Amino acid sequence: MRTAVALGSNLGDRLGNLCAARKAILALSTVKPPILSSAIYETEPVDCEPGAEKFLNAVVEFDYQGDPATLLEQLIRIEEALGRKRDHPKNVSRPIDIDLLYCGDCSSEGERLQLPHPRLHLRKFVLQPLADIHPDLILPGQRKTARQLLTEFEIPPDLVRSKYNW
Repeated sequence: MRTAVALGSNLGDRLGNLCAARKAILALSTVKPPILSSAIYETEPVDCEPGAEKFLNAVVEFDYQGDPATLLEQLIRIEEALGRKRDHPKNVSRPIDIDLLYCGDCSSEGERLQLPHPRLHLRKFVLQPLADIHPDLILPGQRKTARQLLTEFEIPPDLVRSKYNW
């Protein structure tokens, strides 16, 4: 099933963190081509501590063969291997953040796993890279495509496509 994750980093080697996370995800035995990777965007921190550095954000979509809960656990292990601490306050700066956005048509509203991601449609820093690779995607529970949802954001008018590339 087509599955997507959002990657974000605002501590340390931001590009290195994104690349390492992408490489580790694509190395999972249950992840298969085709692989679609968005551009990398440099974004202002949202709801982070005062003085937080800018994030690099991207979305990667792939075919996944397995249980979404298992994938979530694997993503958490990748975050931890890349320096993310599990006992941190919510929305603080971090070397890597990996969010499972959707896993096919799966819907889940558990405490640990929520699919599709409950705030995906509210986050321009996720919608812009998602619209790069899958502009006509309509997620479960939504009526509009990723591109249409993106047009509803007025401020800021554009995310800055970063100088960084995969």
